[in-house]
Amino acid sequence: MPRKVVQGPIRDKEKTKQKLLNAVGKILKTKGYSGLMVSKIAAVAGFDKKLIYEYFGSTDKLIDEYIKSQDYWSKFAPEGDVDLSDGGKEMSKLAILNQFETLKKNKELQKILVWEMSESRPILKKLLDQREEVGEELFKNITDPHFGDKAEEYRAITAILVAGIYHLNLYTGHNGSTFCGIEMKTEEGRKKIEKALVDIIDYAYSK
Repeated sequence: MPRKVVQGPIRDKEKTKQKLLNAVGKILKTKGYSGLMVSKIAAVAGFDKKLIYEYFGSTDKLIDEYIKSQDYWSKFAPEGDVDLSDGGKEMSKLAILNQFETLKKNKELQKILVWEMSESRPILKKLLDQREEVGEELFKNITDPHFGDKAEEYRAITAILVAGIYHLNLYTGHNGSTFCGIEMKTEEGRKKIEKALVDIIDYAYSK
């Protein structure tokens, strides 16, 4: 009689790892970063906590992998069919508008951003550094050559756009709905913000 193959956490390593990562997201969304304790993560995932150490090395490394999987800029890469001959103008619009929409939908990413702004931890500093490295490559290789000696001016504009996107989504995601008289929880209101983002980029490239 053939030996029965038993499925379990050791055999299904990738599935188990994903459940542990998902558990981090569930806790972050419902309890916030203060709830990210090894015993709690293991309980939510339904596994022994030793699997966290076996598959990730530590709780911090598990959380680190989860955060990287959610971060918009750490994963961003220009689409293959994006024409960069305009100095990155259309790429900039696409990146900014996609981030605006992504952050609205991703409540876990909202929690991560709040965590970044309220607590100093090596795991968060590492994420910020990685995000800056991605941004530096985009600036250095695409927009800086276009703007030349005004490259830092465009970087400053981008910084304000990204910060505005963070604030508007965090504000409306937690406490408010109206900002500067614009109803941010309606499609019409968000379209107005999207148009303003595009207009600012167009203005920067027209200078």
